[in-house]
Amino acid sequence: MCRILLASADSPFPVEPLLQSFATISRDSREYQGHGWGCSWHTASGWHHYHCIDPVWQDDLAQFGETRLLLVHARSAFRDEGIAVENNMPFSDDSSVFIFNGELRGVRIKSEGRIGAEKIYNYIRRLDKGDLLAALEKGVDIISRRSSYVRAMNILMSDGERHLLSCNYNEDTEYFQMHQTRRDDMLLVCSDPFPGETDWQPIANHTTVQL
Repeated sequence: MCRILLASADSPFPVEPLLQSFATISRDSREYQGHGWGCSWHTASGWHHYHCIDPVWQDDLAQFGETRLLLVHARSAFRDEGIAVENNMPFSDDSSVFIFNGELRGVRIKSEGRIGAEKIYNYIRRLDKGDLLAALEKGVDIISRRSSYVRAMNILMSDGERHLLSCNYNEDTEYFQMHQTRRDDMLLVCSDPFPGETDWQPIANHTTVQL
C-alpha cells in the first residue's frame, strides 16, 4: 500500500530535502509505490497542490520552494487498478487535505468517490460539523465496523491549522505502523523513518489524535 508524510513547522522549511527522503523510502519499499504521487502545501494564500503520474523518485523534486506545512502521498494502486493522475492523493476540497494508506475489504458505506480512499475522505467530510477530529474519530469507527476486514487504515488530514492522524491496522506492524519525530520546531509523521535516521518513534496502533 501507499506511503504518506506530513511535515509541519513554525518557520518555513525547504520542501526538496523532505521529498528526497520520502522518495527514497517510496523507491525502496517492499511494495511498489510508483503509481504516481502528489503533495499539498499551505501558504498565506491557501492550499496548493501538485499531482504526477510518474513515481516520486523519477520526478523533479527541486521545483518546490518553502512552506510551513506539507502533505505527501506516493501511490500503490490496489490490484494495480485505476492508475490515473486524478486518482492520486492528496485529495482536497480547498479547506482540508487528506492522504490515506491502507486496504479495506467489504466496505458498506454510501459515499461518492472514484476510488476507496476518496470515498473515505468524503464520508469523513460529511460527518464534519465544525470539529474535524470528532468527524475523523466517528468516521474511522463507523467505517471499521462496516468493513468485513481492515487490513490497515492510516489517515493524515489537515485544514491548515489542525493536523490529524489516525493509525489503524490488523496485520503487518512493520509495514503499516506510522512513525514520528521532531526537529526543533518541525513535526514529521511518516509511514517509515527517513533513511539513516534513528530518532523516529513508532506511533501506537488504534491512535486517532490531533498532532
